Amino acid sequence: MPVIHCSMDMEHAENRPEMPPSSIDPLSRLSGVFAVHKPVGWTSADVVRKIRGVLCTEMRSRGAQVRARSIKLGHGGTLDRSAAGVLVLGLGKGTKQLHDLLNTTQKRYIAEGLLGKATDTYDTGGEITEEKPFDHVTEDTFRQTMDTFTGEQMQVAPIYSALKVGGERMSDRVRRGETVEPKPPRSVVVHSLELLSFHPPHFQLGVTCGAGFYVRSLVHDLGHAVDSCAHLTSLCRVQQGLFTLEQALPPEKWTLPDIEAAVNT
Repeated sequence: MPVIHCSMDMEHAENRPEMPPSSIDPLSRLSGVFAVHKPVGWTSADVVRKIRGVLCTEMRSRGAQVRARSIKLGHGGTLDRSAAGVLVLGLGKGTKQLHDLLNTTQKRYIAEGLLGKATDTYDTGGEITEEKPFDHVTEDTFRQTMDTFTGEQMQVAPIYSALKVGGERMSDRVRRGETVEPKPPRSVVVHSLELLSFHPPHFQLGVTCGAGFYVRSLVHDLGHAVDSCAHLTSLCRVQQGLFTLEQALPPEKWTLPDIEAAVNT
């Protein structure tokens, strides 16, 4: 994920009137890591663009000379457009912490799935590719099968994903009609897997996992493991590292004062 460095436009600065400390102060304090609540329908990049624009507008209103593209802001861990929940952002020097957050922290999700139908994207955004009976799947069978998906696993990521082939997202290539082979299985870790509800064809899971894990693939693979098929219908990331959903700023709090408070907490 590219990060754009933040810098003030200092061209001809000697000819500008000196700004009062209150005008400059917002920039000096904008450095740290905080979490926002990403709504369904937004990409992670959409959130970054929106917040960068808000920060730029509100800092200008305080007298700061800044452009949106100069604000150093990035996210640590992509959430699919169809998913909601905790998205951790790094601002200023906080962007340097994102790599560690992405690769070392645990994430917890609440996932809902549907038995009996599989899709090419492994979620509701794709075309149905398979339909199979699910009446034989009992809660006990489902729980026992789930147990085999905990611990260290080898997982194949969906071809509709942000993983890149030749420098380009696999999903972009597939949507252009290109033939894309799945990436080789990758080592992932599932720390815990809970069955929160089971009312066939619907089920709900609590998933705590490490970096690089695709909940869509889990639901897809679970469906086949119980001799049926399944796809993801809803996904919410409720925690990433120390950041919980309760701490994440909802869209109405994507403001300069709220973000200043969050990065200084």
